[in-house]
Amino acid sequence: MTRPRVHRSPGEGSIYQRKDGWWVVAVTVGYTQSGNPKRKVAYARTREEALRKMAELQYLHHKGLLANAEAVTVRDWVAGWLERKAKEVRPRTLEGYRFELRRAIPSLADPNTPDPFGSMNLQRVQPLHVRRLLDGLKVSDRSLKMVRWLLHAAFEEAVAYEVIHRNPVAAVKLKRGRSREKPARVLQPEEVRRLLEALDALRTPLALALRLMLACGLRRGEALALTWEDVDLERGLIHVRRSWGKLRGKGVFSEPKTLGSRRTVPVPNPTLERLRAYWEKVAEGFGEEEARRLFLFPGRDPNRPVDPDAPNHLLARVRRRAGLPPIRVHDLRHTYGSLLLARGAPLELVSERMGHANPTITLGIYRHLLDEERREWVVDPEEPIAIGRS
Repeated sequence: MTRPRVHRSPGEGSIYQRKDGWWVVAVTVGYTQSGNPKRKVAYARTREEALRKMAELQYLHHKGLLANAEAVTVRDWVAGWLERKAKEVRPRTLEGYRFELRRAIPSLADPNTPDPFGSMNLQRVQPLHVRRLLDGLKVSDRSLKMVRWLLHAAFEEAVAYEVIHRNPVAAVKLKRGRSREKPARVLQPEEVRRLLEALDALRTPLALALRLMLACGLRRGEALALTWEDVDLERGLIHVRRSWGKLRGKGVFSEPKTLGSRRTVPVPNPTLERLRAYWEKVAEGFGEEEARRLFLFPGRDPNRPVDPDAPNHLLARVRRRAGLPPIRVHDLRHTYGSLLLARGAPLELVSERMGHANPTITLGIYRHLLDEERREWVVDPEEPIAIGRS
């Protein structure tokens, strides 16, 4: 006689006896990508043996040794992971993820491309496979770190869903090498002066966009996305609400990079005066009500900002005419943050002005400046300390 099925609490599995007398043990070890449970099954002659086997399976499961992935390749899993990330990150960020991952898994771009790593079964990937993959990539240190980070995140999700029992990327560490990419640099005071003079000599409004990046610490996309409704000329404030960038060769709007990126930034008086003069010309040509809806830096189509790459091209021309060394657009924003810290601004304030997600990010970027500042704080025990009013 078949005994009734015995249900255990979630995660403990179940035991039942078949009509032929065999006992069946089933322990859930994870779920498929479609959400269906995956079970590890064992068979026993007696109920006591079945209970023992279930205990063994549970032990192995909790040790992470029972993951049993369905037939999914690395390429298919990573492609699915990217689809899920599309709901969490901005379009430009997702495009960056795809670009970097295609370096390691070329079949993501073209399924017909020979791809030994991408065609591997997800559960068969070992740390050595990842090590060989990364060692064979001819990319910059920054891209290599990004590829490893993305692979780790994709495999980590597979661990969380119990498709695999461990992350093969976790054991692979990157060797510290000399980066082939130039880090952001801080413009020297004389360079700032010469650059601003060169920008003032131009008649294009886009020169003001470069000044905003330097004077207010705006990102390129944040400056280009500004409309006159975002500018408070009376109080001298700019409200950062969106960004303008390029995705697959076309300009697109996106939400600010982080929650902290949606912010209000004060405008220094010299820059504010130039903004007011620019506004008077725009308002005179379109009328104040219509002008408020216009972009500060429109392209050929006045309903859209200028091409996202335009500031880069303009800065390259300006710095050559001024006889300055190479300057990148991001160097302007980096200079702003560095000057704030050099003048004693609190780290939390600098983080807020820069639109960083938290002060920890700011600390990581400007740690070298803070270290130099800390070295200035030296206490001489032989120097008398004045106590009381001076």
